[in-house]
Amino acid sequence: MDKKAKLSAKDIKIETVQSLDDKVSRAKTMAFVNYQGLTVNQISQLRDKIKTAGGEMVVAKNTLMSRALSTNHYALSTKDLIGPTATVFSYEDEIAPIRTIADTAKTLGGIPKFKFGFFGRDLLDLAGIEKLAKIPSRGELQAKVVSVLASPLYGIVNVLQANIRNLAVVLNQIAKKGTN
Repeated sequence: MDKKAKLSAKDIKIETVQSLDDKVSRAKTMAFVNYQGLTVNQISQLRDKIKTAGGEMVVAKNTLMSRALSTNHYALSTKDLIGPTATVFSYEDEIAPIRTIADTAKTLGGIPKFKFGFFGRDLLDLAGIEKLAKIPSRGELQAKVVSVLASPLYGIVNVLQANIRNLAVVLNQIAKKGTN
């Protein structure tokens, strides 16, 4: 017999809350989504995509998730966790797993649906979590910063090159007049 078979239902719930407690404490961002309407295969593919993005998707009983959240001092009302709810934990990039959910929802006709989330300790409503999902990736933002910082340098180079070009044109015209 394995360890789980020897445990009582209460012990299993305690272990589940401890596991969720660990995930909540490590997460930089959490999103709660309604996954109803997804097939088992779609959920499995979504979990893989989220894992690749540096996160984890967990389906647990709402009461157990509420306990883990309250243990970590997250403010949440009991009406927020109703119905089928999956929790997406972002451990590395705060936004990438949430963007993965949004991209999946676009391709699958709006499923899964965001309910609410946490960015750090801040509670985000549906609108807030959807705005968070629209933020470009870290790589895209870094590329934009580099381009903004580099654009004045390109301007200086063009100005300096323009003076040299103008000098070359003037010298060329003087040379043409001298041969006539």
